Amino acid sequence: MKVLIACGGTGGHINPGLAIADIIKSKYPDAEFLFAGTPKGMEAKLVPQAGYRLETIKVAGFQRRISLENIGRNIKAVAYLATSGRRAKEIIEGFKPDIAIGTGGYAAGPVIRKAARMGIPTAIHEQNAYPGVTNKLLAKEVDYVMLTVIEALDFMDKSKFEYSVTGLPVRSNINTMTKAEARAKLGFNDDLTVLSFGGSLGAGCINDTMTEAIKWHVGKGLKINHIHGYGGMGKDSFPQAMKEAGIPLKSDRLRITEYINDMDVCLAAADLVICRSGASTLAELEAAGKASILIPSPIVAGNHQYHNAMVLGKAGAAVVMEQKDVTNEKIIAEIERIYNSPQIAEEMSAKAAQLHLSDTNDRILAVIDKLLAKKK
Repeated sequence: MKVLIACGGTGGHINPGLAIADIIKSKYPDAEFLFAGTPKGMEAKLVPQAGYRLETIKVAGFQRRISLENIGRNIKAVAYLATSGRRAKEIIEGFKPDIAIGTGGYAAGPVIRKAARMGIPTAIHEQNAYPGVTNKLLAKEVDYVMLTVIEALDFMDKSKFEYSVTGLPVRSNINTMTKAEARAKLGFNDDLTVLSFGGSLGAGCINDTMTEAIKWHVGKGLKINHIHGYGGMGKDSFPQAMKEAGIPLKSDRLRITEYINDMDVCLAAADLVICRSGASTLAELEAAGKASILIPSPIVAGNHQYHNAMVLGKAGAAVVMEQKDVTNEKIIAEIERIYNSPQIAEEMSAKAAQLHLSDTNDRILAVIDKLLAKKK
């Protein structure tokens, strides 16, 4: 079996593509894979690192805001558009896939559209509660649409396609150890444990509020363990702020680092997680069953992180706070509320766990088998 997977741009599109390839390989170990993506996106690094072959296609999105720089970008996007169909056909004819799957990003558009029009069974996977532009357009042409959450249908014409809610694959090491085991590994005791991060680059808003939150609970001598990943954005300012406050980056209650390399352990140890609301992060919060304070990034397409966060918020699994509404006082008040009433976090954690689809891999394989049946 030959499987073509088209994705690109961000890890939020690429990692689901890689996960789907691994899921297919678990049932069809002899399957052959080819990824299609852009030459300069993250896929150019992540796909080969994962051991898969990548063919590149030049494609770019159109910029709506008028500026000289964006006019130049749009001219380039038009030029790429003129050649993308031909390049997509070259990739498909060269590989001769049995099925093709898109997981979002500009590169998925011309490749999956061309595959569908060439009669190859096709599917897409939408990670977010607010679908991306590429997947909205492709949904009308493919054989099957896989959704992470049913809420995405509110923004799509479901009469145009067959769909199923598959959930989003999460890393296999998530939720494989108990809270006690994880805390012992980190050297923490059994007090309230907070995990905060803004991704590998960090988030200024989260770093700023965590600076004050850590100073608050350390200054008051509260029984709180705190893990914080400040990311590249805070690599100079955050350690300096802690130094000025006389707070160590590591102690029997603190672990403050640029990047969290053992997220599985830290997530298992946590009672409360404070973070952005990318689709993969939320899927892991659900899989691990964790209460959270979610601060959606306001600079993503379609404000999709807000829609993602509200799935948990409406279920009572998270406190959702838009960045424009965030203050140090509000965040500290939420932490203090849970510190004084631990059952609040326990109830939120249980509701997060209820959202988790434990059979995501099986649901995705069911779609793959439907696509293969169409090929026959």
